[in-house]
Amino acid sequence: MSNAIKETEELTEENQLSGKEQRKLVEKYDSESRFRNLNIPWMARLVTLISVGLALFHLITSFTGPLVTLQHRALHTGVILVLVFLLYPSRKNAPQQRASIIDFLLAFLSAATIVYIFVDYMGIVQRAGLPSTNDIIFSLLMVILVLEGGRRVVGTGLTVLSALFLLYAYLGPYLPRVVAHRGYDIDAIVTYLYLTTEGIFGTAIGVSATYIFLFVLFGAFLNRTGMGQLFNDSAMAISGHTSGGPAKVAVISSGFLGSINGSAIANVVTTGSFTIPLMKRTGYSKNFSGAVEAAASVGGQVLPPVMGATAFIMAETLGMPYVQIAISAIIPGVLYYLGVITVVHLRAKRRGLRGLSKEELPSMKVVMKERGHLLIPLFILIYMLFGGYTPIYAAAWAIISTVIISMLRATTRMNMKGIIKALEEGTRSALGVAMACAMVGIIVGVASLTGFGLKMTSAILVLGNDMLFLTLFFTMLASIILGMGLPSIPTYIITSSMAAPALVQFGVEPFVSHMFVFYFGILANLTPPVALAAFAGAGIAGGEPNRTGFISLKLAAAGVLVPYIFVYSPELLMQGTGVGGAVLIGVTAAIGIIALGAGFEGYFLEEMNWILRVLSVTSAIVLVIPGIVTDLIGFSLLAMVVIFQVIKRRKKVNTAT
Repeated sequence: MSNAIKETEELTEENQLSGKEQRKLVEKYDSESRFRNLNIPWMARLVTLISVGLALFHLITSFTGPLVTLQHRALHTGVILVLVFLLYPSRKNAPQQRASIIDFLLAFLSAATIVYIFVDYMGIVQRAGLPSTNDIIFSLLMVILVLEGGRRVVGTGLTVLSALFLLYAYLGPYLPRVVAHRGYDIDAIVTYLYLTTEGIFGTAIGVSATYIFLFVLFGAFLNRTGMGQLFNDSAMAISGHTSGGPAKVAVISSGFLGSINGSAIANVVTTGSFTIPLMKRTGYSKNFSGAVEAAASVGGQVLPPVMGATAFIMAETLGMPYVQIAISAIIPGVLYYLGVITVVHLRAKRRGLRGLSKEELPSMKVVMKERGHLLIPLFILIYMLFGGYTPIYAAAWAIISTVIISMLRATTRMNMKGIIKALEEGTRSALGVAMACAMVGIIVGVASLTGFGLKMTSAILVLGNDMLFLTLFFTMLASIILGMGLPSIPTYIITSSMAAPALVQFGVEPFVSHMFVFYFGILANLTPPVALAAFAGAGIAGGEPNRTGFISLKLAAAGVLVPYIFVYSPELLMQGTGVGGAVLIGVTAAIGIIALGAGFEGYFLEEMNWILRVLSVTSAIVLVIPGIVTDLIGFSLLAMVVIFQVIKRRKKVNTAT
């Protein structure tokens, strides 16, 4: 291994949290990471066997094709539940090193729900609408198991929300007229959720059982080969020497990693354990350091190619090719990171913060020589996705190619033990996503059964008072509130079902509406009082959680502005225009994003007074509105800011000389 790489890894070890500290921090903010550490050999081997078996099942079916829809989704959900009850304790003081008898009983019942669907599948199909006693028993059992499994993995927020929707389905006739419906008995509710593909086994779990699982597995294989180190080293080589270099390293490396793994909190801890101490050492404050990492990690979920796996659910929901969604998301995703980089850079310039010395940084040439081959599976994935292959097939070949490519260097080589570990880790990483999808299936199923989604749409339209901007504003608030404390996938599914239709009523294209709510659902990770990504960043930096959350929102201001841009200018999402038109809109938007960052930071070429800050922010907002007139106004306001800044700088230089 080269001296440059060794020095970088020594720097990493010096500054970052230990593996144990990282795990504790992830577990504190991310309930999905609170696995049992099984110390009974046969229990650990059983979990490994089931995990590897499920991973291989999904790999094999990616080539042979899935089972019958209901059976495939039921098998996926049932095995996930088995693992959840074996790996997640029911409460904090429950055994942390072994599964209890109750846990094994629940795991057995979870397996029974799979067996029932396979054994009596034809009977279930023939009895559609006329469930038998056994249908009702197994349906009720499945709903209870999903709620309990979800509580253990995802936490109480989504569990309580799912339970409230079940009560809503049952108590419909007794509710206020605005939200009332005819009501359904327990038998009708649970069988609808279990025996059809409209509830628990709906679109969300269907995508989990196909696309999401394989891409999470792909991420696990990349992690085992050292892809995270490659991203960190590359970011260090690119920007570590510039003003405020470590903060830019955080933005670049978190963007790379987040676009693949999709977990904002895990990304904050993994990358932030290295970058946050470096930012503090450079001169950034505790709160700002934590906020940079949080904003950068959350942004990975809106950046292709994987987008936190939400793009696959969006493609399934809208009936659009995944590739089209990925292409459309490129410019908005880049604008988001441009906004974060702008504030980071201006903060460094304003406070005279320097980067790291050349001696502390690796050479990009050496980094690529040591680990650059790990990028080949990503190129294969992208080539196959854009070459017309299905995402499932592309992901499977990307996983296989990762194993093969890793053999090129001793530092990245995967042996059989490493492959088995990656299969198990991939399955474990998919548990939280799958349980969230199953619970969201309950919510979406009830909304479909009762018409709640239509009522939510009507409420937003009434508040919007037939004005698009107000409707956008209230849709934004609804998306942020619905997304608080939830992973990105359930957030998108809930907001797209209940908030996006209000925008469609205004003539906004469905894809644009879904992207709008998706962005604001993601930003809930940064929005106090339940800003989990920001709180994780504050935990590493030793900062104040709410303060860190508000700073991260300022850094992610582009994420607030960009959705409004593409609603008023769908060309930004390449809707109804070619690449040229999209780039033109993108350039205007980029100028607006830079102006917004300067106004919020209070600095461009020099310190800005409150008048120039207002002018800068106003120019950014005006540039959002499409049209030659508004563009001219926006550029004129921004030109005034730049002129005053140039005059101030010249006076400063003349005074100094």
